[in-house]
Amino acid sequence: MARTTLLGTDLPLVAAPMAGGATTLGLLAATTDAGAFAFLAGGYQQPDTLADQVRRAHRQDRPFGVNLFVPAPPSAPRPDPAALAAYAREIAPDAAAHGVDLDALLPSVPVDDDDGWAAKVDLLLRDPVPVVSCTFGPPPAADVAALRAAGSAVLVTVTTPQEAAAAEELGADGLVVQGPRAGGHSGTWDPGRTVVDGTTEDVVAAVVARTSLPVVAAGGVDGPAAVARLLRAGAQAVAVGTLLLRTDEAGTSPTHRGALADPRYGATAMTRAFTGRPARALVNGFLTRHDGHAPVAYPQVHHLTRELRRRAAAAGDAERLHLWAGTGHRHAATGPAADVVRALAADL
Repeated sequence: MARTTLLGTDLPLVAAPMAGGATTLGLLAATTDAGAFAFLAGGYQQPDTLADQVRRAHRQDRPFGVNLFVPAPPSAPRPDPAALAAYAREIAPDAAAHGVDLDALLPSVPVDDDDGWAAKVDLLLRDPVPVVSCTFGPPPAADVAALRAAGSAVLVTVTTPQEAAAAEELGADGLVVQGPRAGGHSGTWDPGRTVVDGTTEDVVAAVVARTSLPVVAAGGVDGPAAVARLLRAGAQAVAVGTLLLRTDEAGTSPTHRGALADPRYGATAMTRAFTGRPARALVNGFLTRHDGHAPVAYPQVHHLTRELRRRAAAAGDAERLHLWAGTGHRHAATGPAADVVRALAADL
């Protein structure tokens, strides 16, 4: 089989970056050993922690990349403090169930949080990786140019043809085209946008018709037939995330792992309830109660609910946890991650 031009791997498959702990060095090793490309999840990581992961990944001598969260530009609308305070009052009973006092927490929620963007870009300039992907918006053109000069290919996550055209203009080497059925955060550049349902194949086809950049497709992958469809639609490679969440090497919490196979959690929905930014999760009590009231305020809502979610995970409370999952979550199996890669490659 020919190696993929964009990523330099034998299989046109990618282990998607899953921030918050699900992506581990063990998962990277297992998926790349099986012939796929893999990303480290730089989002939410402290720069020093990410730097250590990058050093250790280099020692494994496997093809890998790093994903970064792009901070909101200075021109972006500021979150409404009154709306955030109102949301804190609404979710206070859920927080109190795990001993979290949101009245005390709210003043410490950071108004500005760029997720250490500059420090992370700097470390990737000092210690370059083969591929850097950027999510949540267009990265600064100067940073794209610097990363490329350091030897990294730069991919930008897009969800529409318009975003794809803008990413091409700023100098990206390729695109991660995310469909609306992907699990976890949507990569939409506009967190206030309503992400409507549709197939990833349709989004890929529309993007391929608009730009000349190579495409990695992501979203709604539930098996080898989905991989084949996305490649036929014009993708050069296909990313998978949800299908890896229950594997041996993933850092997924036991509460999240259990919910993915629990018949009580059969549906997914796009919601801002947990972080203030659209994300697809299993429908649970927290989502049902609060989805319609969460403000467009990322990462402020993320910081507001983070301790509640941490304690819910530790307590086995799936009703108050962000159960990120794509529409193919029922096909997420236990066992080695390499088995998932091999199964997805079955029809290639």
